[in-house]
Amino acid sequence: MDFKVFFATFGMIFLAELGDKTQLATLTFAAESKSRLSVFLGSAGALALTSLLAVALGSFINRFIPPNYIRVGAGVLFIVLGGWMLLFPGK
Repeated sequence: MDFKVFFATFGMIFLAELGDKTQLATLTFAAESKSRLSVFLGSAGALALTSLLAVALGSFINRFIPPNYIRVGAGVLFIVLGGWMLLFPGK
């Protein structure tokens, strides 16, 4: 196991997830539910599954596209989506 990659991934994902809509949705479910364990397990399971899908997709894409292009493409996509959200806010 590469602990440098582990801790870098953990730190970046932890910071990225703080205060995002997934965390706020989980907070809302926990506030409304009497079964906080069910909320935690459902939330943790969903995050684990989405991470599994991201790792699988990243491994597959890496066979065809160099990692630098993937990084640049992800950055451009974040900028485009951010601009889209600023220009066309939901109602």
